[in-house]
Amino acid sequence: MTASSRVAASGEAASRAAAARASVVADPAGTLLALDFDGTLSHIVDDPTRAYAHPDSVEALGRLGSVLGQLAIITGRPVRQALDLGGFEGRAGLERLVILGQYGAERWDAADGRTSEPDRPAAVAELASTLPDWLVEHGAQDVRIEDKGLAIALHTRGIDPRLLDELREPVDRLAAALGLAVEPGRQVIELRGLGHDKGDALLALAAESGARQVIFGGDDLGDLPAFAAVEQLRTQGVGGLLLCSASAEQDALVARADIVLDGPDAVAAWLQELADELVPA
Repeated sequence: MTASSRVAASGEAASRAAAARASVVADPAGTLLALDFDGTLSHIVDDPTRAYAHPDSVEALGRLGSVLGQLAIITGRPVRQALDLGGFEGRAGLERLVILGQYGAERWDAADGRTSEPDRPAAVAELASTLPDWLVEHGAQDVRIEDKGLAIALHTRGIDPRLLDELREPVDRLAAALGLAVEPGRQVIELRGLGHDKGDALLALAAESGARQVIFGGDDLGDLPAFAAVEQLRTQGVGGLLLCSASAEQDALVARADIVLDGPDAVAAWLQELADELVPA
């Protein structure tokens, strides 16, 4: 273990991490590596349209793609955004990459370049049309609205940090009235259709790929279902390794992670180390 990471405090987590890593090294073709995008592959920035993937992570994924059985990005972003910000499309080594966008509602496969995107829910369309006035009525007109098609995100980064807490209860009521799910995050609240989460997406991909061990890395509350999915897979005999990209803003994943990494820079370094170990020079 290098300075780029620190093992979660318990000895049990350290032992689990060592065993999972040994399984990956012994059987890379049986490994599914799935990662969140924002806060894991990319730094969180004020303008989400400029949250580019860490170039060292992208380079490492290209190397790992030649030996691992399956690579995946599981993100709350639309697939097209993840592609544009990640620079994944057409990159050597990523021919088997799958991007599951909007918590698994969308999918893009590098193998054929196809994207599957469901229709925009009527409730999200209604929300988009009424939300600007709703925010004014609640004294939150400075909140930035990000329309993702299948979801609407409210960003408060760079605004009064108390505003997010003040909005939680009224946003919950608004979502309940429209039949939408609420996904809290790091200085953001997202309202989206019901029926998809990262855990469901990860379980489906693990079954599809026949993974014998699964690595998942994330940083925020939306990644908790994927953590739970890996824990479930462990009970079924599938190896699991959980990575937390830690930040001062969110610590919900730290206690459940096997390895805690100090943000996207350390995630990139960890991926590079894994590639150095698995990919022949």
